Amino acid sequence: MYVHWHRRDLRAGDNRGLAAAVAAASPDTGDRASETDDADDGDGVLPLFVFDRDVLDHGAPPRVAFMLDALESLREWYRERGSDLLVRHGDPREVVPAVAEEFGADGVTWCKDYSGLARERDAAVRQALDDAGVAREALHDAVHHEPGAITTNDGDFYSVFTYFSKKWHDRPKADPYDPPAAADLAAVSDDEPLPTLADLGFEEPAAEIPAAGTDAARERLDDFCADDIYRYDERRDYPADDCTSRLSADLKWGTIGVREVYAATDRAHADAPDEDARASVHEFQDQLAWREFYTQVLFYNPEVVTANFKDYEHDIEWTHDPEALQAWKDGETGYPIVDAGMRQLRAEAYMHNRVRMIVAAFLTKDLLVDWREGYDWFRERLVDHDTANDNGGWQWAASTGTDAQPYFRIFNPMKQGQRYDPDAEYIKAYVPELRDVDPALIHDWHTLSPTQRQRTAPEYPAPIVDHSERREAAIEMFERARGDD
Repeated sequence: MYVHWHRRDLRAGDNRGLAAAVAAASPDTGDRASETDDADDGDGVLPLFVFDRDVLDHGAPPRVAFMLDALESLREWYRERGSDLLVRHGDPREVVPAVAEEFGADGVTWCKDYSGLARERDAAVRQALDDAGVAREALHDAVHHEPGAITTNDGDFYSVFTYFSKKWHDRPKADPYDPPAAADLAAVSDDEPLPTLADLGFEEPAAEIPAAGTDAARERLDDFCADDIYRYDERRDYPADDCTSRLSADLKWGTIGVREVYAATDRAHADAPDEDARASVHEFQDQLAWREFYTQVLFYNPEVVTANFKDYEHDIEWTHDPEALQAWKDGETGYPIVDAGMRQLRAEAYMHNRVRMIVAAFLTKDLLVDWREGYDWFRERLVDHDTANDNGGWQWAASTGTDAQPYFRIFNPMKQGQRYDPDAEYIKAYVPELRDVDPALIHDWHTLSPTQRQRTAPEYPAPIVDHSERREAAIEMFERARGDD
């Protein structure tokens, strides 16, 4: 018997670690998944999930709610095949060896994670299993090309996406792994119910959380590849179109595998009606490459979670402005596209990617507030929060990250709204105070007099800062940090 310890791989199909456990427990199943040594005939694979308090301390209601829904779906999948997902609570370095001993398991597999916290935890579990004399193997699964597979000619990790992306696209991608058959699974049952949010110390999320699980993820993927993927290059930046895959939470929690996603996009590329459609598919695949770019940045620089990636000669003089920060969080800044994004975040635990860049730039360049404040708020509110992606995005916007937006290129929130939401459809969907207002007035809100604003939309606030003034202040702030005279 082999134990497979599920973590951020809440699926049975296209799961490299689970496939390795199947091969190890039943070595006659074939060579493709045989990635674990010293396999013995046994009683199948025993699936395990551990609620780890150290990990939960970094959780938030939207993500934990999605995780619990995904776990319910995964457990049902196993039960339909005469097995079960064992649920345990505690420190994995104690729980995982104890489960292996309880069931007489020959070994344990799991899929690797790349944050500093995860790597420290996994090192401790490896040592505990070694001490217990239990074989173990951790496998790369959440990315196509693990950290260290794509490097510069000198063997260093890439800090410029363009060069990384070219090699990423050129490298072949593995095929999806088959899910285990019922005969591959241990015939066990577990009466331990899944905990509720309250059991885990979390409140119910105020936002509406999307359905989790592999079936829901596949439905999103199929819908996207049937239509929107062919318009992605042209329309992905227009939030009212919602021309995105909505797979970010699924990829974060591993309810669908990266190989399955890529294979679906490859089929879409083959079926594309013309060259523009093929280019659009390639653009979406580029977003998958961005995920792996930021993953390898985090892997080689775990300190970026709390520290600037880019070194400045002096500290950046971020402004401490609790009132402005709260207005940003509440979607009450008086900049319509910013407020629409922040209100979408509250309502859906999600925000369109273009708008994420706009609100991040506004916080760091217009309000001059430390990017870490925004990163922490996203971590609390996003259902798809991923340490590598979110940190990379925030540091890009703040001009502190790898391959970041230059400090002197500052988004103009009015122009961003006018360009990407010209009819104010997205703004009106999330800012009801402006639903009856002409789009031209919405995009000119910053130029209106107090009397005009009162007459047009009395419930909507005036801009809390002047963008032109703050743009100059931001440039001066970064030039001081650079040590420029």
